Amino acid sequence: MTQTVDSTTARQASRRSRPRSPTAPALAGARRQDAARQGSARAAPPTLVDLFAAQVAARPRAVALSLGPAHLSYAELDERAETLAARLAAMGAGPGAIVGLCLPRSLDLIVALVAILKSGAAYLPLDPAYPGERLAFMVEDADAAIIVASEHADWLPPGRQRLDPHQAEGSKATPSPTRRAAAANDLAYVIYTSGSTGKPKGVAIEHTAVTRLFSATQGWFGFRSSDVWTLFHSVSFDFSVWEIWGALLHGGRLVIVPESTTRDPAAFLRLLAEEGVTVLNQTPSAFAALDRADQDRGGRDRLSLRLVIFGGEALDPRRLAGWYQRRGEHAHLINMYGITETTVHVTYRPLSPIDTQQRSSLIGRPIPDLALLLLDGETMRPVARGEIGEIFVAGAGLARGYLNRPELNAARFVPHPDEPGARLYRSGDLARQVDEDDYEYLGRADQQVKIRGFRVELGEIETALMAHPAIRQAAVLLRSDDGNERLVAYLLSDGAERPSPAALKAHLGETLPAHMVPAAFVFLPDLPLTVNGKLDRAALPAPGRTRPETAAPYAAPRNALERRFAEAVAEIFQIDIVGIDDNFFDLGGNSLLVAELHRRLVRDLPWFGLVDLYRFPNVRALAGHLTPQKPGVLGSLAAARERGLRSRGLPAPCPESASLGGSHD
Repeated sequence: MTQTVDSTTARQASRRSRPRSPTAPALAGARRQDAARQGSARAAPPTLVDLFAAQVAARPRAVALSLGPAHLSYAELDERAETLAARLAAMGAGPGAIVGLCLPRSLDLIVALVAILKSGAAYLPLDPAYPGERLAFMVEDADAAIIVASEHADWLPPGRQRLDPHQAEGSKATPSPTRRAAAANDLAYVIYTSGSTGKPKGVAIEHTAVTRLFSATQGWFGFRSSDVWTLFHSVSFDFSVWEIWGALLHGGRLVIVPESTTRDPAAFLRLLAEEGVTVLNQTPSAFAALDRADQDRGGRDRLSLRLVIFGGEALDPRRLAGWYQRRGEHAHLINMYGITETTVHVTYRPLSPIDTQQRSSLIGRPIPDLALLLLDGETMRPVARGEIGEIFVAGAGLARGYLNRPELNAARFVPHPDEPGARLYRSGDLARQVDEDDYEYLGRADQQVKIRGFRVELGEIETALMAHPAIRQAAVLLRSDDGNERLVAYLLSDGAERPSPAALKAHLGETLPAHMVPAAFVFLPDLPLTVNGKLDRAALPAPGRTRPETAAPYAAPRNALERRFAEAVAEIFQIDIVGIDDNFFDLGGNSLLVAELHRRLVRDLPWFGLVDLYRFPNVRALAGHLTPQKPGVLGSLAAARERGLRSRGLPAPCPESASLGGSHD
């Protein structure tokens, strides 16, 4: 068993090699000096396009993008992007415009993204997996007149122009006399995050906010042209900004991870080894699945990782103990706290094995051109060291603001109390300062949560639930009772027949992306209240171990293979029984739980394929598909069970009790 050490001792040992953070006055003075130097040395700071062009000139033949065997050099990427940019400019794209980007993971996705910036416009990522109603809202709210999409989009609002990136191939880029490049203070992108009012809100980020992120952190990371990065995250998640431009601004190679591989930790582990990835960026949840895959492989894969950077959600350092035991400190592990409104990252915290002996989510110190203030949310005065305060962020990384949300901008981008004319971003996150160079993240002060790296306003889900005619009241929580984080909805019906979980999921799926759809639905006679008459979220019960109500009536497993599948699913969801017609995803399954189910089953069935669960999402369909393909499946499973019993000193079952009978209707 790992010995637990005093948290103060662990922090002191961990930070011995860490440089000190500048004080707030010194930071303010440094910002003024930097601004003065920049103003005298050059009138026009570089944009993302400028810095990318420098890499094209320096390394034209180096590989910039790869996806399996396909790849593009820096010169090829630049040429294709320039051709598409000319088409976009001819359609009206330019500084001040926002262009929608709705493409699947592909080389074309990055070509189009670079092309939009080359045209002078900002890109609006539109994940093709999102519901059409949500995509249409974002397009209208951002006033995006042009959408880059390879397929017809029936959700596209009227009056919008759609450009297929393949339509521009073969044509020559003709310089336009009216085309103007973006300036550093022009928008680079708008990313929509969940909104507490029931509608997502667009965060507008300028070029300079991104370029300074890399210049301010280069001394820590030393990114170089030999680095290989992965695009693991959706471009609708701002972690992708760090992945894409971390590679392209330093002459590195960006490996685009196929969607299916992001769902399969074992396949992703193989990709990391085969591609020689050196810089890996992960949410703690995704890395936990990768770590389990590496554990199953015994750490045998030869990895080239030099940096593993965490972000997107709170990190429990204890979960890294196994990785350190297998992999040592060959790769530097770093925790970074960040917010979309402050351009991806705010703080930097290098980790070491001793950190795994404490549970605190330590986020380190702010990036040099940012300041992190802990204030009392009511008085706006600093809290003392060791006391809990709300995180406010100041400095060069702040977003321009939210699109079309003046009231929200006034509430979240507030005047700096000590620097006239400067702004603070009010995060809603809580933390305490544990020493001069370290802060401990403590969670949210409101209803906002993070799940698998996505920021989610629980109020948005509740609003969508109450739009269902049979739901009178709703409350949503993020729970982790069984170690797997999941959203749980607590509902009061209006007296009519209760809708099934499948019907509620279908209703929510019309407006919400998949990561915002609860995994479980609990109907209650009343919602618990505090003595003040407010919802008592702490009193909401954990979902029971009984099988949840589903669209399909219960049907028992009929043979050993179906029983093994049903048992594995029941173990994952901590419920008593699972029927062979119960849909894994209706029970609350997601991509991480798919990986966990695969991990459990592959011990008995080494040939079990992860992709099968997406095609055959219930026990009956999956077993029926596999048995004809693998005639020896049932016998192999029986033998595996017999070996397992004998290994534990238990008698093997007699032939009668080991019968694998049953039909596959």
